[in-house]
Amino acid sequence: MQSRELATFVVLMASGATLWMMAGNLGQAMSNIVRGGLQFEPGIARDSSHVMAQLSNQFFEAALALAPFFLLVVIAALSSPLLLRGWLFSTKALAPKFARLNPFSGIKRMFSSQGLIELVKSLAKVGLLGGVATWLIWSNVGAIFALSLETPTNAIQHMGDLIGRMFLLVSGAMIFVVAIDLPYQLWSHYKKLRMSKEELRREAKESEGDPHLKAHIRAQQREMARRRMMSEIPTADVVVTNPTHYAVALKYSEGKMRAPRVVAKGADAVAAKIRELAAEHKVPLLEAPPLARALFRHTELGDEIPATLYAAVAEVLAYVFQLRHYKEVGGVYPDAPTALPVPPELDPLQATA
Repeated sequence: MQSRELATFVVLMASGATLWMMAGNLGQAMSNIVRGGLQFEPGIARDSSHVMAQLSNQFFEAALALAPFFLLVVIAALSSPLLLRGWLFSTKALAPKFARLNPFSGIKRMFSSQGLIELVKSLAKVGLLGGVATWLIWSNVGAIFALSLETPTNAIQHMGDLIGRMFLLVSGAMIFVVAIDLPYQLWSHYKKLRMSKEELRREAKESEGDPHLKAHIRAQQREMARRRMMSEIPTADVVVTNPTHYAVALKYSEGKMRAPRVVAKGADAVAAKIRELAAEHKVPLLEAPPLARALFRHTELGDEIPATLYAAVAEVLAYVFQLRHYKEVGGVYPDAPTALPVPPELDPLQATA
C-alpha cells in the first residue's frame, strides 16, 4: 500500500523547511558565484583553459552549496515509505509490459472510478495550492517590491528567505489533500485484500480439501484397514461371537505379549465375514455374547484386552488350548466355558438395562 500524496507532502515539506533554513547561506553562496562569474578580466578571457577551470570551480561551489539541500530531500524521499509500509524493493516495475501500449486499456483506465478519483485529487491539489500561493504572493507583494530598494546582497538573502517561507507554507497546504487521500488509500487497500465468497470457498476447498475427495479417501482407507484386519484372522487363536451381531478375534503369543490383543472385530455383515474366514482357516469360534459385546465396545484394533476381562479371556484361551490338544493328541473333548466372569458395567446390554 502507498500514498503518493503523503510521499509528495513529506518531500515538499522537507524541501521547504531546508530551503527556508538555508536561505541566507544559500543566497550568499549563489551571490558570490554569480559575482565571480560576471567579473571580466581581459587577460584571463584570452586563455580558454583558465575560463574552463573557472567554470569548473563555480560549478563545484554551486554543487557544494546545494548538496545539503539535495541530501535532505533524498533522505525525505527514501524515508516517506516508512510512514506506511516500509521499503519494498522489487524489479517487477522495471519489467516491460506491452499491454500498457494498448490505447484502449489506457482509455479504460482514464474513465475508470480510480481515474476519476485521481482527476478529482489533481484538480483539488491544483486549486488548493494555486489558491494558497496566490494568497501568499498577494499578502507579501509589499515585501517583494521592497527587495528592489535593498542592496543586492541583502536582497538575495531576503528573497531566499521569502521564497523558502512561501514554499513551506504552500507545501503545508498539502496536509489537507493528505488527510483525505490517506484514509481513502487505507480503505482501498484493505478492500482489495478482502476475498469474495467464491474465493473463500475456493481457498477453503484448497486448504481443507474437496469433501468428495476426502470422503473417497476415507472410504479407501477404511477398505484398506478392513483388508488388513481380515488378513489377521487366520493367525487368531479364537473368535468370540455374539453369536450373530458381533465377532471379535483374539490372539495371544506367550512371551511376546503382555495380554491377548484384538486383531479383528466387526458387527453384522463384517462379523459374518469374520466368522466365515475363521471357519475357513479352522480358527475356533466361541459363542459368548456378554464377552463379545464387552470386547467390541471397549477395545480397538491392536489393543490389549482390558484388565477387568483377563479372567474371562483366560478361561476362553484355556478352552482353546485344550481344544488344540484334543485335535492333536485326542482324549476327552473339552467343554466350552459358560457364565464367563464379565463385569456387568462392561456389557452394554446389561449396563443400559
